Amino acid sequence: MERGEVPYLLNGAFRKLAYVSFGAPDRPPVMCVHGLTRNARDFDVLARALAKDHFVICPDLPGRGASDWLPAGGLYQPASYVVALGHLLAAIGRPVAYIGTSLGGICGMALAASENAPIDKLVLNDIGPFIPAAALARIRDYMALGDPPAFADLGEVEDYLRRVHAPFGPMTDADWQHMARTSVRPAPDGKFLLHYDPRIAEPIRANQPADTDLWQLWSAIRAPVLAVRGAESDLLLAETLERMEQSGARGYVVPGVGHAPSLTDAASVDRIAAFLS
Repeated sequence: MERGEVPYLLNGAFRKLAYVSFGAPDRPPVMCVHGLTRNARDFDVLARALAKDHFVICPDLPGRGASDWLPAGGLYQPASYVVALGHLLAAIGRPVAYIGTSLGGICGMALAASENAPIDKLVLNDIGPFIPAAALARIRDYMALGDPPAFADLGEVEDYLRRVHAPFGPMTDADWQHMARTSVRPAPDGKFLLHYDPRIAEPIRANQPADTDLWQLWSAIRAPVLAVRGAESDLLLAETLERMEQSGARGYVVPGVGHAPSLTDAASVDRIAAFLS
């Protein structure tokens, strides 16, 4: 694994978008983009598997992981993330396969729908062109609980993540331990804090949830799409996946999982690798 960064211009200032990469840079590139409160290291298992044939780049969205925090909570919007990711795509400078989980998938749809988009394949992990208000209300209520606590040790971090992200899966004990190690930053008092800016919640808390219709955006996407759904997901509904398939997407359902599949199990890894090859 290698670390890198690219600068991007947002709101009158250049900022740093950090990433980790796997595999040889001369191989076909794949970009993996995480969900709302997560970070690039969520894709370690998938990235290492894909790196046999690809150059895999996993960025931390602004305000997460090693990327710069933004100066105001109101800037934590998909439009800001698309700007940052657009700079990374420009730095790569060739066609890219894109894998996006939840928020990362929303950004992927926006990028893939853009004119002259360099995205030649798109994997959407538990996100689609319709997001029901009830699911957004659940996320808002979760984010409205306030800033995450400080943790005395990684065991407390793991317990917290197992509770908050219980719908993820399939997840082994080793997967949860890895998530705990890669989800924190040290606090001044020696404790651990989750590795994101708590202000990412501000736009979510400020908005009244409503059904989000992105079908017009969807209609502009020309790249082949693999849509992954957790069988128990409340965010990507079964009827939404069916409509995506009717318009040409390939569908794959991960049994026994909610929002969102972790993409760490062999079946999911193999399905994505086959789609990209």
